[in-house]
Amino acid sequence: MDNLETFKILTGCNNEDMAKILLEKSEARILSLSNRTKLNGALSSVVVDLAVVAYNRLGTEGESSRSEGGISSAFVEIPADIKSVIDVNRIARVGGHAYEKKSDEDVQP
Repeated sequence: MDNLETFKILTGCNNEDMAKILLEKSEARILSLSNRTKLNGALSSVVVDLAVVAYNRLGTEGESSRSEGGISSAFVEIPADIKSVIDVNRIARVGGHAYEKKSDEDVQP
């Protein structure tokens, strides 16, 4: 099952264009936070999770907390479980550059 199908099942979202956009934005955000150019296995697993969070936050963008009728809700930008996976797979920058290991298919003999 691909990410799009998984996302649609988890959210019940029938708008395929919106689902694709949320998945693309989630992937781009993960790559940016991890200083990588492509996803590894661990980071691929959290793309759908971050897209589901973004889907659930639609309409509450920019809010950090909300209180209605005695019920208070606080929002976190990225949940701790997703953030920890990104942090563990993050490439450090050295001298302004992030050096990513090339996979075997990227290396020319």
